[in-house]
Amino acid sequence: MDRIHAPSEPLVRVAGLCKWFDTTGSRLEILKGVDLTLASGETLAVVGASGIGKSTLLHILGTLERPDAGQVLLNGQDIFAHGNERLARIRNRRIGFVFQFHHLLPEFSALENAMMPVLIAGKDRSAAASAAEQILVRVGLKDRLGHRVGELSGGEQQRVALARALVLNPPLLLADEPTGNLDRKNSDQVHELLMSLNAEFAMTVVVVTHNPQLAAMLSRQVTIVEGRLVDAT
Repeated sequence: MDRIHAPSEPLVRVAGLCKWFDTTGSRLEILKGVDLTLASGETLAVVGASGIGKSTLLHILGTLERPDAGQVLLNGQDIFAHGNERLARIRNRRIGFVFQFHHLLPEFSALENAMMPVLIAGKDRSAAASAAEQILVRVGLKDRLGHRVGELSGGEQQRVALARALVLNPPLLLADEPTGNLDRKNSDQVHELLMSLNAEFAMTVVVVTHNPQLAAMLSRQVTIVEGRLVDAT
């Protein structure tokens, strides 16, 4: 994995980030000069009403969308200076994603779903299976490795999605409403798991959430007001 260690450099530095959409002759500005710095191991909750740009910010941090202006530096490297092929490699090796809808492949088992990023990274099937099994055991699914998605509960499915996101030990984990479809018990379990994994792997975690309990567990809370980040606490 091509992680760069630079103790004096924050893991993520965002400067002057702008994103807009042109619709019917007018421009809708979503992000208007966002600045953000994230240290290695830091946890951040992005909170606030729907439609203010939380998911857009997360998608840009994860290179799923390009900004219209500004920079996103990962370990000091301007990631959007690269073409799409290089961005795909960065996403695969250095950024993990967890979404409200887990996006698992229903025809495959928990193990096979968690293997996918390792196979995409070019590792052989044996190495992928070993890595996937290790992280699935860590998230409490030792006895569910061979079960297909439809045979898993909602909480178990989200644990598989979390394992898939972490199987390559990325330095940055991005989660968009990771417990939005779970009941209180399963939500609490996933919240606790996120925090313990953050402590264990020293990964930086950014979570978009409407859940105040989850937001309160993270080290910082911000929201977006008129296209800019402000402290939410």
